[in-house]
Amino acid sequence: MNKIENLIKQHCPDGVEFKKLGEVCEFRNGFAFKSSKFKREGLPIIRITNIQNKNVDTTSLVFFDKKDYSENILPYEIKKGDILVAMSGATTGKIGCASFDMPAYLNQRVGKFIPVENELNNRFLFHFLLSKTNEIYTMSGGGAQPNLSSVKLMQDIQIPVPPLTVQQEIVSILDKFTELEAELEAELEARKKQYNYYREQFFTISDKRLMVTLGEIGTFTRGKRFVKNDIVLKGIPCIHYGEMYTHYNIWADKTKSYIEPHLAKKLRLAHTTDVIIVAAGETIEDIGNAVAWLGKEDVVFHDACFAFSHKENPKYISYFMRTDFFRSQIKRNITSSKVSAINAIGLSKAKIPLPSLEEQNRIVAILDKFDVLVNDISIGLPAEIKMRRQQYEYYREKLLTFAEMK
Repeated sequence: MNKIENLIKQHCPDGVEFKKLGEVCEFRNGFAFKSSKFKREGLPIIRITNIQNKNVDTTSLVFFDKKDYSENILPYEIKKGDILVAMSGATTGKIGCASFDMPAYLNQRVGKFIPVENELNNRFLFHFLLSKTNEIYTMSGGGAQPNLSSVKLMQDIQIPVPPLTVQQEIVSILDKFTELEAELEAELEARKKQYNYYREQFFTISDKRLMVTLGEIGTFTRGKRFVKNDIVLKGIPCIHYGEMYTHYNIWADKTKSYIEPHLAKKLRLAHTTDVIIVAAGETIEDIGNAVAWLGKEDVVFHDACFAFSHKENPKYISYFMRTDFFRSQIKRNITSSKVSAINAIGLSKAKIPLPSLEEQNRIVAILDKFDVLVNDISIGLPAEIKMRRQQYEYYREKLLTFAEMK
């Protein structure tokens, strides 16, 4: 920070000039590629869904063939280091920097910033825009159908433009934070793959004598209906099926929500060591999510769920229900119309490898370590990533705050 302060005193002691974005960079809107001509291979197209904060996701690309277009599409080419913004949809206002080596092309409603050479450092612009994502989203109107105007964006956003020497020094500091965060995210992704691999392996047993159906080792009880308006701040613990995706993981001993005691008497309760399983949802993929209930008191559960009562290690059962092996079995028993659903009979047919309780405990202990590492937001890799992100945002705010030239 001292070096930055000295550079500012040396190069801009009277403050820094603030300019409209349109004065220091050009903006390129995307091309209207036709969805009917999307291919499975060819030249990649970057759409609004590919723009994530800091990154451009290339795992869900669509492609096109140049032969399908008579127009000159060269101006819409994206190169490594280009800064992109999503102009509409769920990712509106998010800023991504292209980190891939292959050429790609801007789809409509994706924009590209082209900074003026020798006036604005590309990475300085990138870090500045990341600090403005909320402001840009608000500028789009927000709501259900946000729509960002490139003219308004380039006219209404002002950027401090210190000398390039100062810009470069700020970039070198902020880039170190983003590089460290990227390394941690890459490690997290590798650990998740390792976690998933071992989880699948533990439940892949060649000895068919160890295979039993869930119906042979336990019973399924369906919950009773309650709605979100029934949820209160204090009362009897309850689990709404929607929370199974957003709040709970492998196990829980406390709930996010509660029900009035008089209403709870009319509903169904899961007991300690029961495994609560989602049995209805909008898609087939929603079915089968499970959480082992380890709380000391009983918990009310929703009618879109079953409680599975058994005498095994509850976390062993819950981990099993995250495997592809389990999912592939229940898939054939799921019915789909307006919603997808499975009944107790369908769940009871799923086979599970069932070693001794001692072996179940050993497997759970290993998987618990992986789960903490990749999912625990207080002590695992996610916690470290969160801390590094907060550090980056703190220093970005300080480094990009300048006294304006009078």
